[in-house]
Amino acid sequence: MRDYQVSQRRACVLIGVDPKTVRRERPPDHAVIREAMREIAGLRRRFGYRRVGVMLERKGHIMNHKKLYRLYREEGLSVRRRRGRKRARGSRTPMPVPLRPNDRWSMDFVADTFGASRRLRILAINDDACRENLCLLGDTSISGVRVARELDTLVRLYGKPACIVSDNGTEFTSRAILKWASENRVEWHYIDPGKPQQNAFIESFNGSLRDEFLNEELFDSLADARRKLAVWRYDYNNVRPHSSLGNRTPAQARRAFLHDGSLTPDALVPVEQHEYQTGRLSL
Repeated sequence: MRDYQVSQRRACVLIGVDPKTVRRERPPDHAVIREAMREIAGLRRRFGYRRVGVMLERKGHIMNHKKLYRLYREEGLSVRRRRGRKRARGSRTPMPVPLRPNDRWSMDFVADTFGASRRLRILAINDDACRENLCLLGDTSISGVRVARELDTLVRLYGKPACIVSDNGTEFTSRAILKWASENRVEWHYIDPGKPQQNAFIESFNGSLRDEFLNEELFDSLADARRKLAVWRYDYNNVRPHSSLGNRTPAQARRAFLHDGSLTPDALVPVEQHEYQTGRLSL
């Protein structure tokens, strides 16, 4: 082509070669994106490709879901499926979503171990509207008096809820809790025995807590468990994307409501990350 001054297309026609094969560009390797994807998947082993994609977008790597899934599979990344227990089939009536923070809180206990198989009980209290975890308290035993004391702390921090939902555990049906609900004029709703789906919001949180944290960590002591619980709670509220909130965080959802009174995904605006403040709740 240099000697005879003919175009590339003309030269290909003369020698019978497809022009597409002459200067075929190698597809980009996306090495930077792949490295960032492996880093995120290594730190968050229970995140699927969608949540990994949200975390990549926060770092400035924006792509469509097909390219994201292709790179995710090419890197050999996948979330290992854990075998679930058999569940009875039947119709399920969805619980109505609360419209604003403090409309309804839900709480439950999660069990685990630390050290030489010592018992660890974790009290989880969530705001069902913005999905924010208000309390994640770990101890060897937690009485109804302790639960009431934690509720007093939460009311001072976030305000009083209109309703609290829990199961019929002994801590939640104790005299201390009944007295607290009466004195604070808070409606306390107990779900039917053997019907955890009636408290679906906290059960969903318990599943994430178990899958993403408790099954991934070992605790040397009670102090170690409390420290790791506090770190995970901050990450859950301020970093982890929630699909039900338009891939925003519970902290962003709460601020969005305070900003314009709406919790719809379109109303959730990004906010600056703040330093983690310790000592808000007794641990």
